Amino acid sequence: MVDALAQDAEVSSEQVPGAPTTSRETDASEITVLVVDDEPSNLTSLEKTFVREGMRVLTADGARAALELVRKHRVQVVLTDLMMPGVNGVELLRALKEISPETEIVLMTAYGTVETAVQAMRDGAYDFVEKPLKRMTIVKSVRKAAERQRLVAENRSLREELRSLTAREIVGHSVALRSVLNVANQAAPSSATVLILGESGTGKELIARYIHSRSSRASAPFVAVNCAAIPETILEAELFGHERGAFTGAVARKEGRFAKARGGTLFLDEIGELSPSVQVKILRVLQEGEYEPVGGNTVQADVRIVAATNRDLAAEVEAGRFREDLYYRLDVISVTAPPLRARREDIPLLVDHFLGIYCKKNGRARLSVEPEVMQRLVDYSWPGNVRELENVMERAAVLCRSDVLTLQDLPEQVRRAEVSSEDPAPLVFSIGTPLAEVEQRLIRETLRYTNGDKSLAAQLLGISTRTIYRKVE
Repeated sequence: MVDALAQDAEVSSEQVPGAPTTSRETDASEITVLVVDDEPSNLTSLEKTFVREGMRVLTADGARAALELVRKHRVQVVLTDLMMPGVNGVELLRALKEISPETEIVLMTAYGTVETAVQAMRDGAYDFVEKPLKRMTIVKSVRKAAERQRLVAENRSLREELRSLTAREIVGHSVALRSVLNVANQAAPSSATVLILGESGTGKELIARYIHSRSSRASAPFVAVNCAAIPETILEAELFGHERGAFTGAVARKEGRFAKARGGTLFLDEIGELSPSVQVKILRVLQEGEYEPVGGNTVQADVRIVAATNRDLAAEVEAGRFREDLYYRLDVISVTAPPLRARREDIPLLVDHFLGIYCKKNGRARLSVEPEVMQRLVDYSWPGNVRELENVMERAAVLCRSDVLTLQDLPEQVRRAEVSSEDPAPLVFSIGTPLAEVEQRLIRETLRYTNGDKSLAAQLLGISTRTIYRKVE
């Protein structure tokens, strides 16, 4: 067999590496193509072609090796020779569709086996290309197959997201929660940056999604990034992307999170963990509306940034660990997600919500909850907030042996919960108490209740944080 791309010299007018097929084409760096052929020269030639296009390439000299690679890697497209010794391309197609139904398959076929290739397409192959191969033809076919694979995967993801929306609802009717949602509803239609404050597990990402879903960007992507979960050494490339050859190991161009969120919302969780160098680059996006991929040229940023942190960023600024100018750029509109202990009246609703989800997920009837158990759940301080409550309910849905949730089904730390003394006692004022004194006491008691959290206290009182600072000075 001749070199797979030997005809290139005769079709120079077709050599347009990387030529886009549509304006929404899948980025080449997101494509992993597996080439299967029993002739080493063909593997080498095709590998070079796809690497030149910026794709990630895997190669296999037979069906067994190909199946092993598909089990280990996420492969968008398999390009396989139709006629191979042992297991042929059609048999490989059927095996691939069993272990990776979403992977698209393109067959390479010689004249005389076209009828077989057409039958293979009826069995699930995406396309076939005839030998001798032409570079543009083979690249175009693989790109189109990858685009189809992406669309199928996105549709599946959207269906799953729709099915799981009930698991991501903001549940509750407490004053503290309503106050947060009022601010979120006002902020949503604007393009302003939003900073969400609050302890871990309070639902900061849910609030960010709530804002996105009510904005003009709702039909575009919502991309979440946990800044603390990505190693500092690769965070810049992860956020802004990189060009091929920008650093050792950058074998292909990669799109960053800013690009993936184009037209939508980028949620930067745990933004207080950013290194000084990345802080500077985020500041540039907020000030200039642009950024540079690693090793690339300036790109305009079309995203709305919603950030979140469980740190006191003002204190971080004072300590010199967070840029003051970035802090003020982020803090255009701030929202504080209340801890669960500040919205205890929502706990029965959340218990019912999570039990409904996890009982259904585990194929069992919904559990009922003894009054004593519900009171214990309300009394517990929930240091892990809503996330901890959700975990406890999931555990109960799995381990509870009857149809009624009892104290024995709760973790020990919850069973031992004492009646909370954190709920504020009513404030009593004598007739004639000066209004200024009433304000002072009310603000100070609210601050005591929120453990000094001025943003949360301001939301509970329906006043601005500046007013809190002014009144307590």
